[in-house]
Amino acid sequence: MKAERVACDPSSACETLPMPNALSLRREFLVQMGWGVSALVGAQGASGCRAANAGASAEAATFHPDVEIALRAAPTQAPILPGAPTEVWALRGKVIQGDARCLEDSASPALGPTVRVRVGQRLRVVFTNDIPQETILHWHGLRVPEGADGHPRFAIEQGRQYIYEFVVKGPAGTYWYHAHPDMRTGEQVYRGMAGLFIVSDAHEASLSLPTGAFDAGLVIQDRLFDASNQLRYLVSPMDRMQGLLGDRILVNGTAEPTMRVAAAPYRLRVLNASNSRIYRLAWAHGSPLTVLGTDGGLLEAPLQKSYVMLAPAERVELWADFGRFPLGFETALVSLAFDGMTQAGPMGRSGVAQGAALKILKIKVDRSSSERSRLPERLTAIGRHRLKDAVNSAAPRRIVPTMQHMGFAINGRTFEMNAVAADEHVKLGTLEAWEFDNSAAPGAAGRMGMMGMGPMPHPFHVHCGQFQVLRREGVTHTGYVDEGWKDTLLVMPGEKATMLMRFLDYPGIYLYHCHNLEHEDGGMMRNFAIDA
Repeated sequence: MKAERVACDPSSACETLPMPNALSLRREFLVQMGWGVSALVGAQGASGCRAANAGASAEAATFHPDVEIALRAAPTQAPILPGAPTEVWALRGKVIQGDARCLEDSASPALGPTVRVRVGQRLRVVFTNDIPQETILHWHGLRVPEGADGHPRFAIEQGRQYIYEFVVKGPAGTYWYHAHPDMRTGEQVYRGMAGLFIVSDAHEASLSLPTGAFDAGLVIQDRLFDASNQLRYLVSPMDRMQGLLGDRILVNGTAEPTMRVAAAPYRLRVLNASNSRIYRLAWAHGSPLTVLGTDGGLLEAPLQKSYVMLAPAERVELWADFGRFPLGFETALVSLAFDGMTQAGPMGRSGVAQGAALKILKIKVDRSSSERSRLPERLTAIGRHRLKDAVNSAAPRRIVPTMQHMGFAINGRTFEMNAVAADEHVKLGTLEAWEFDNSAAPGAAGRMGMMGMGPMPHPFHVHCGQFQVLRREGVTHTGYVDEGWKDTLLVMPGEKATMLMRFLDYPGIYLYHCHNLEHEDGGMMRNFAIDA
């Protein structure tokens, strides 16, 4: 079957390119994953593209950016462990137009630079792919036009460029960007293709929260290394089925990290950029976490939690006042033990088990400071969605993780590059209720369960904006932070969660999927269409 790719926004002039049928590509991927060609039933898609303008809107030809940056993905080496450097796929950038502070290089080549922009700015990103695979970048959590969202059908080959143009929408918050090709997202993010994307606005600035060196991003990832310090990816069947779990924790691309802090308040922006690991974050010294925000920005007021569950792609912003401690005080950000609800299975796993206790980041107070930021009592106002206003309030859209011919699926359907089912359409401007259901018992028809495994955790992500969590069922812990805006929703086995989302600004084809990256690559991803 022949398909066509439009490598730019459909509303702007662009060239359509012929694409090979992706059946053979998915066959190769699934065979490597150990699932065999039986997983191919109904799997169609496309791969391959060349340089084109993303054309974020019908006005792409007259788009005048406030900020323009260049990002390039290329193989390089990073000194992560003692001894030989590690081969990674690094994202490096430079500011072409605008404030040079819009781009902050990471401390390690194993992580992309941090982008800092303001609500309302017009942003152009010129992305060059120099890795030996097709790729595309997704701006996770941001509401952007279809052509700028990083759908796999826009992936470009090595040596090609893709130009993103979009207006930065609110709210202010901690977002991120990462590789998003079909069947290769897990490997590319694992090898380094991710970075923070921080959005600010005037209201946030008025709160006088910690800034500069006291506003710190913490990107948590777990990795496996061989004896030569090289990354190991998908080396056991259970890595492939349950998601890769490493045995070393990296923070901002650094192994066994220590953060030396002043005796002052800090704003810590924590991103879980691991492929599949879930963290139960807490302070080693036993104090509660003070939560400022989640995926889509600030909460209405600070919230104290004894621990926070943080799934892949989720973010949490913390207030940490190290001024309460004497010089020389040491503590750590840790992940407490919990029931990961995954099994080793008959074929074993490579890394540390899901739910194992882990030390994330050592922190040492080593200097005094005159910084005296105060924790605000109120942070922002959040207009609350109401179920009665949803167009499907009586029957929420149901999203169920399933197996399909030994591969992953949603509602019994695996990913198809260009397909949108009749029941996967929403109307622009409407509010909908979506129910993510991971509650069925193992072995139920079509549900997760194979090779002796029961149901698994699934962090579901919906592209093109933020949603609010309406309710949860079957939860046996207190680690969720559902009081703010979200774009990723963890549902553990036995749980069900309902969210409310309004589809604003842009029509087009977007994605919803599990953000366990091995599940996503294996087919647990679908298109949905926002119809004008």
